[in-house]
Amino acid sequence: MPGVACRGPVNPDLVLMSAGMADSTVVGNSYGLVTAAFNEAAFIEKTIRSVIAQTYRPVRWVIVSDGSTDGTDEIVKRYAAGYSFIHLHRITEKHPRNFAAQVNAINAGVALLKGTDCEFIGNLDADVSMDPGYFDQLLARFRKDPRLGLGGGFIFDKCEDGRYRNRKMNNARSVAHAVQLFRRECFESVGAYVPLPYGGPDTHAETAARMKGWRVEAFRDLPVLHERPTGSVGGIVRSSFRQGRLDYSLGYHPMFEIVKSIRRVWLQPRILGALSRWAGFCYCYCRGENRPVSNDFITFLRAEQMHNLRKGFVVFTGNPRSQ
Repeated sequence: MPGVACRGPVNPDLVLMSAGMADSTVVGNSYGLVTAAFNEAAFIEKTIRSVIAQTYRPVRWVIVSDGSTDGTDEIVKRYAAGYSFIHLHRITEKHPRNFAAQVNAINAGVALLKGTDCEFIGNLDADVSMDPGYFDQLLARFRKDPRLGLGGGFIFDKCEDGRYRNRKMNNARSVAHAVQLFRRECFESVGAYVPLPYGGPDTHAETAARMKGWRVEAFRDLPVLHERPTGSVGGIVRSSFRQGRLDYSLGYHPMFEIVKSIRRVWLQPRILGALSRWAGFCYCYCRGENRPVSNDFITFLRAEQMHNLRKGFVVFTGNPRSQ
């Protein structure tokens, strides 16, 4: 995956243990899942088997196949025939393959969950897998904290040597799009995922959740394995440039973007990726591109970012007030 540094290997055999080895700790919290899939035949079966192995399964899992032609539909149909909670929804209308397409597919799946009365609604990518006790334990965190509106695990990427390593950008304050689980009240207060020109619906959603007073947290002790191998250097550079444009479109503070780019100097490809990200941000800034988010959103996001920068500076300089 673009921009990922490989470190801290995880043994998938330990993570993907048999369902019988995980104790159920949560009963009574119903959840529904949505997965948008476009030609995911190489990965989706492992994702399906991972969800089937959960000690606490979703009441409904809508897998939206967005015009897949590689056998994805056949794989989903085979499992749906044996597990009533799995539902295949096919999108057959032709449309541009852009970042909005995935968001529209997810929102179509969410609409099919409305009759289930799920207490939690989650997005799950078609190329991830997790421990059988993952959702059981995650729901326990929600039960413990009524203000937790959005939660998920830490992502471990599959690297070139076939081993899974902690994604360097994992952050307890930010939940990866691949595994975002919302408390229903939080999801409804935030609204549907917003299709944005350069992606970033996850960042928009979690920022909107905090604006509404909800807590957002990713848990490092709940590993999620990302099965798709990391990309090539050229792909990473292009992705970094897009990330810079994404940050601009969401209203990132320029100072925060500078610090963010500097922190990525050591990610592969070293220096080039960070420069590409900053270049993407500056490109949009110089063009004066319109941002597809509200002024209130930008004001809130920038206030958060500057608070985090000040807090990080205080800790770095050893100010005794931070102790």
